[in-house]
Amino acid sequence: MSESDHIPSIFNDVLGPVMRGPSSSHSAAANRIGRLCRDLVQGNLGKAVIDYDPNGSLVTTHKSQGTDMGLYGGFLGWEPDDPRLPDHAEHTKAAGLEIEVRYESYGATHPNNYRLLVEGVNGSTHSMQAISTGGGMIEVTEIDGTAIRMGGDYFEILVYLEPGADAESVMRELLEGLDNEGSEVCSGDMTLLRISRVSHPTSEQLASIQDHPSVRDLRVLSPVLPVMSREDLSVPFLTVEAMLAFSEGKDLALWELALEYESARGGISHAEVIEKGRAILKIMEDGVKTGLAGTQYADRILPCQSVTLMEREAQGRLIPGDVNIRVIGYISAILEVKSSMGVIVAAPTAGSCGAMPGSILAVADSLGADEEAKVRALLVAGLIGVFICKHATFAAEVGGCMAECGSGAGMSAAAMVGLANGTLEQQLAAASVALQNSFGMTCDPVANRVEAPCLGKNVLAGSNALSCANMALADYEHLIPLDEVIYAMNEVAGAIPHELCCTAKGGLSVTPTSKAIEERLAENEQ
Repeated sequence: MSESDHIPSIFNDVLGPVMRGPSSSHSAAANRIGRLCRDLVQGNLGKAVIDYDPNGSLVTTHKSQGTDMGLYGGFLGWEPDDPRLPDHAEHTKAAGLEIEVRYESYGATHPNNYRLLVEGVNGSTHSMQAISTGGGMIEVTEIDGTAIRMGGDYFEILVYLEPGADAESVMRELLEGLDNEGSEVCSGDMTLLRISRVSHPTSEQLASIQDHPSVRDLRVLSPVLPVMSREDLSVPFLTVEAMLAFSEGKDLALWELALEYESARGGISHAEVIEKGRAILKIMEDGVKTGLAGTQYADRILPCQSVTLMEREAQGRLIPGDVNIRVIGYISAILEVKSSMGVIVAAPTAGSCGAMPGSILAVADSLGADEEAKVRALLVAGLIGVFICKHATFAAEVGGCMAECGSGAGMSAAAMVGLANGTLEQQLAAASVALQNSFGMTCDPVANRVEAPCLGKNVLAGSNALSCANMALADYEHLIPLDEVIYAMNEVAGAIPHELCCTAKGGLSVTPTSKAIEERLAENEQ
């Protein structure tokens, strides 16, 4: 998704989604794809055929990393944080939804490609292809054999034309008096007209479209992202260099620049941006509290460990570390909530959901920061994430854990410097060094679960961020500007072997112990 025309949002792409499940790329993204499929058949599904290409990541991960849970929950119309998700299998069965999963080579060009054939209980049958691009973000690439590009950030009216209809002429007629944020003619196995809106069309508007003599059918797909797009969307900057030029003479702090960016991106006021940040902060803080209180869940490979860490620090049984011990504890707590199917914020991904939130909150609490300072820190992290998302990737399937925990480290480091009242230049320097330190990090989950070595890499990211923040505050030289680091990061992502990018085909994933744990978990499921 790097270098595309996509304009990231702090709350779509970086500080979100709010979800349950082990992986945002698999659980939350699949949920969003499933909900669009549900709209495509106008309600309840009766059957779904799902094809995964063996050359991608989903053949080996769809069961263990939450794809099934997210996708089937989406088919049932649930949100990514629905409390019923852990019990999706029994709900799917009770709903009479027939699922068939096939492993077929069909030339998928992305490791997270979904090819779906869905049938509604009303007999409506449609096909869809979509990809998960990282951090819960998606792109629909094909509907009913017709190429299309949708990100789930509009109400989409899909108009199916009769064979031989003059598509351009029909489009002009349909758009008369119909507010829209964009439209296009999509050609393939059939001709589709796509009309994008920021509000649901009225029943009268839909009836008017359906009554056109050249219209065979229509569908309305509701948005699945919290921040919608709009026509002629523009933001003040998309690179660090452009941001600094925008800021020249304005003397804006980095959090204020984040405020300017997201306000423009979402078409919302500064106050609304702050309120969204405050809501995200509460979920993160609740995650820390829940985790440190102790979590239990049968189907996971790591036990609750954060409680023991904090107990032993209180007993004086650890090597003194003060803030760093709190970083370890908070990160562990959030990841334990995730692995117990609690609600977390994927920031920027579920696999790295402890790294940035845990380390920022640990530093903030150690410094006695108030709620306002914490929200500002999250906005700083979000803006650094925007630059990474736009010009590199958050998807471990594309860039290894460098894309997830490495990004989290860069985001955290900048935010920590802000919490310590460092300058804008020091914040960018901290992010630069933290990202530089993360190049080439593999994604090789033990037993195909997003628990280990994920916990250690999240902690590594938080410790890296803390060290880089202090280095920046001491004016250590970072040498390479953050933009250049991000571009280089994207090049490294393209060079990492496919087997080491969240496919469970290399590294720790294929050790004898990892395979033995995987077999034991599979036996428990039977």
